[in-house]
Amino acid sequence: MAPLTCTKLSVITITGIVTQIIGLSVFVFGFFPVKPALPGTSGSESFFAPACDFVGNLSDTTLPSDQLQSLYQELSGIPPSFDRLILMVIDGLPAEFVLGKNEKPPKKQFKEAMPYTQSLLVSGSAIGYHAKAAPPTVTMPRLKAMVSGAIGGFLDVAFNFNTQAMMDDNLLGQFFRIGWKMVMLGDETWIKLFPRLFKRHDGVSSFYVKDTVQVDQNVSRHLRDELSKDDWNLLILHYLGLDHVGHIDGRSSVLMAPKLKEMDEVVKLIHSSIIQSQINRPGRPLLMIVSDHGMTENGNHGGSTYEETDSLVLFIGLRNHIFEYASVINQIDIAPTLALLFGVPIPKNNVGVLIREAFDSLKEDQHLRALELNAWQLLRLLHAQLSGLPCRNLPCDAFYDHQSSSSSECNHTTENMLCCLYMEAAALYTSWKSKRGFESASNKDYSRTTSAYYKFLKSASEWLSRRTTDKPVKLLALGLATLFISSVILSSLMFCWLREIYHGGKQQTSNLNDRMNGWSFDETFIVSAVLILVTCMTSSSMVEEEHYTWYFLISTFYLLLLRKTAQSLSAVGLQSSFLMQKGQSGEGFFRICCIFLLLISGRILRGWHQGGVNWTSLPDISKWLEQAGSQYVKPLQLISAVLVISIGLFALFSIETKGKYFQMVRLSFLISGLLVLLHITRYQDYAFSSTNYGATFLVQIIYAILGAVTIGTVVALPWLIPLSTSKIFPADNTIASPIFPSIQEKFPLVELRDSLYVVGWAYILCWCLLQLLLQQPINTTPVLLLLLQIVAGVHYFVRSGTHHKEWVEIAGFYYLGMAGHFSLGNSNTLATIDVAGAFIGISNHSTFLSGILMFIITYASPMFILLSLVMYISTKSMAHLVIPEKANAGDLLMMLLGFPCLVPLVLNSILLTAYTVVLLLMQNHLFVWSVFSPKYLYVCATTVCTLIGVFIVAATGFYTYFVLAMRKEKACSS
Repeated sequence: MAPLTCTKLSVITITGIVTQIIGLSVFVFGFFPVKPALPGTSGSESFFAPACDFVGNLSDTTLPSDQLQSLYQELSGIPPSFDRLILMVIDGLPAEFVLGKNEKPPKKQFKEAMPYTQSLLVSGSAIGYHAKAAPPTVTMPRLKAMVSGAIGGFLDVAFNFNTQAMMDDNLLGQFFRIGWKMVMLGDETWIKLFPRLFKRHDGVSSFYVKDTVQVDQNVSRHLRDELSKDDWNLLILHYLGLDHVGHIDGRSSVLMAPKLKEMDEVVKLIHSSIIQSQINRPGRPLLMIVSDHGMTENGNHGGSTYEETDSLVLFIGLRNHIFEYASVINQIDIAPTLALLFGVPIPKNNVGVLIREAFDSLKEDQHLRALELNAWQLLRLLHAQLSGLPCRNLPCDAFYDHQSSSSSECNHTTENMLCCLYMEAAALYTSWKSKRGFESASNKDYSRTTSAYYKFLKSASEWLSRRTTDKPVKLLALGLATLFISSVILSSLMFCWLREIYHGGKQQTSNLNDRMNGWSFDETFIVSAVLILVTCMTSSSMVEEEHYTWYFLISTFYLLLLRKTAQSLSAVGLQSSFLMQKGQSGEGFFRICCIFLLLISGRILRGWHQGGVNWTSLPDISKWLEQAGSQYVKPLQLISAVLVISIGLFALFSIETKGKYFQMVRLSFLISGLLVLLHITRYQDYAFSSTNYGATFLVQIIYAILGAVTIGTVVALPWLIPLSTSKIFPADNTIASPIFPSIQEKFPLVELRDSLYVVGWAYILCWCLLQLLLQQPINTTPVLLLLLQIVAGVHYFVRSGTHHKEWVEIAGFYYLGMAGHFSLGNSNTLATIDVAGAFIGISNHSTFLSGILMFIITYASPMFILLSLVMYISTKSMAHLVIPEKANAGDLLMMLLGFPCLVPLVLNSILLTAYTVVLLLMQNHLFVWSVFSPKYLYVCATTVCTLIGVFIVAATGFYTYFVLAMRKEKACSS
């Protein structure tokens, strides 16, 4: 086999990466398609029994709005219960705050914060429900669910940040067709979803979470004026402040009770206005208070935990209802309930069920008619999605008197069961109608009929809600095959490179061969770790608690380093080991100290956040500090920040050269560090205030300085560094070869390592300063501990020489990055994404900029490790990489960049392909959307992070070398 060249290595690597991107894109768009919906909108045909080959009646679309409204009322047989609707959305409000939990009242501080709302519940003037929201629990898909009754696709979590107009059938569209005038105040998501539907609107950005005050005042300032008008039928009020309070400071924020009090005052104002309006003018308005989702203890949302899915539905004005404890409904039940209460067709793709208490005030025949309309609408959906429905080829009402609908036949297939339940309910309804007016039509018959309808409705709704969309098998197979090919390409390339490095005769001494060719315990562990990770991916519980796996792997790896160091020291004797390696004393002791620093810092990181999903309530260091109060968190944050900045500046100021450019780089980072400390001490407590221009402007200055100095260092340093053998990294004893002078004559090896050392520390310090700005204050200490682990790890491997193979060291760094990802409070649920930090330094909402900051915060640790590889390359021993006189530049670059680029790519590729297989196997699993799918989104994001990091490492190495080589060649020729 021909030896690898730099060009061949680069081409094959790029081919593998491109193949991986293509395969991942194909699989994602195959597995997460936009959920198909029945086309068109419900019209007058929805008030007739469906034929299984039904075609929508489009004749009513040309009718004027007033005639269409009359037609709907005539056909429905249910007089509208209300003529106006006030929909008040309190974003992020958990139902637990208002209704309590587990039949227990809400906490005292929450109950006392909403006295008027609580009085309505106690008096029976309001009916409250715990409404279960389907994941992903973010605003846009939850609003869609409430107005359409449909459960959207999982990727709606991505579309949440770039909302498009809603094209599916929905309540607002139905109201608009019957001539309703609508007004919207609050979250601009409504305006994006329903453009041109609102007579008046005043929207505010839902993503600018720094604002907890003005964002609600912009809604309330119009409220009295709108309540006094009678030119609207629907008034939507979407308050965002409570959700923003949660994002900033969690459920227990001191701002939470005042915000609930503010919302209670709004409820009081609206309800009082409704009472007054009923005296002055005819009509019956309905006030409905809902929330789109709940929030976790730290105030985030997006996942599927009870705290996130526990949303509120509160009807005020239905009828007097004695409140004991709140029932549980589904959020999608809102759409059919409101449709029939206001006399419009149920949206075509609704999978919700009527809320029983909302129709208790109706007559028996009207209530049963409402259930029949809901059943017909769900039956149409079943016909569209169940090809084996027994009554598919005949009008469904022909089966009312079907004699084979016995209980035994209802338990065979899903199709038989659902059709049988429907026919049983329909038959009972027919029987009830035939007995109506006679004494034989008892309450028992009515109860049996309603129970039969609700049994069918709930069964059909549950099946339709669980049903995954049909996935294109060929597309999924193509995506998986492409990912597998990519993984094979990169793994094979890695294997060939390993064989060529360690078995290709490039080592110059036999004893080095002896050391490097053996298959050691740490290498076995690194490979076994991949198998452990792949195995753990198949369990939903292990996916939810993945951090334990990474903590185990990295801790075990550190113990193996300690074991290997102890063995190497004992092999030569304790006394001689401290005096070995060119007379430098204390090397063995220094290596052991590095390992103990890794172990201690790793243990603290492990206990800092109780991550995962199931055990977040357990105590950890961060909770203990937050409970202790800011008087403990703030000093610890300042100490950690000072130490982080000091370590980075010490590394830069330890450079021996006195060039003006180096002085400017040092000065720029020093100024940036001081500005970060100024922000922490003076502004961080107010960083989320939209009115604090000084805090925002200061952060923008820091961004500009960090960006300019880091990019400037990378671009300019190779042009300005002196072409000499001056040492930047102290104690540079890693080039040990009699032919070094001739190699250095051909290649700018010392200058290359010096440049990469400075650039590497520029990357590290820039990234640390960004994290000090963006991370929550409680995470400043983990940032310091991660930096200490990186420095200790690099110095340990530098002093270890060839005791560890380079690919093992880089794999260890990769595992450290993933363990650090969880130690910063991240998990495999979308709820732990820090949305609040993504708006620091941004004066106006920008989806693009906020997305970048959110990525920087979430993937702080993995990217930290990848960026540190530039510094690792500059410090790592090159004794075993010295190559013959005939070597070219490509050989040197392969030696320097081969493993730092290939190892992360190969590890990520194997894990990505393995988890793709797991996701495909689990596509019918109960937790596919709540556990496995969010994890896959994180895997995809980790892939993006790895590709970006590897590109930065490779681009930095190539650029630096070619600039220095060009300068050296020019200097030699002159």
